[in-house]
Amino acid sequence: MPPFEDAVRFTLTIRTLCLCLTSCLPLAISGAKVGQGIRPPAVPAAADPSAPPSEADESERRMARNMAKKANLERQAQLKTDTDKLFRLSQELKEYVDKSNENVLSLSVLRKAEEIEKLARSVKDKMKGPN
Repeated sequence: MPPFEDAVRFTLTIRTLCLCLTSCLPLAISGAKVGQGIRPPAVPAAADPSAPPSEADESERRMARNMAKKANLERQAQLKTDTDKLFRLSQELKEYVDKSNENVLSLSVLRKAEEIEKLARSVKDKMKGPN
């Protein structure tokens, strides 16, 4: 027998074996015997869209809503605090700049400007929200 025919026979044997294994695999996974019919898996009540929402699902949704609302309120309070601080820092920076002249730029003015920049970026990120 030529080597080509051996390769074709080997390929056909492998394909047949794979087909048999894949057709028997669902039976082996579900633990069903060959004589038994295959039943579809049971759908849990939570996954059924036509079923009314259970009490646990409703309480989870309510809790998630309350947590999101609380986080939003905390973020809003932090924004207010940060913007008040930003306003105060900008006023201080203005006072420092007014006291200095055109030839003198103090290190404290630069630090104040950097602090304002950092706080402004923080406020901007918080305004964008958690996403």
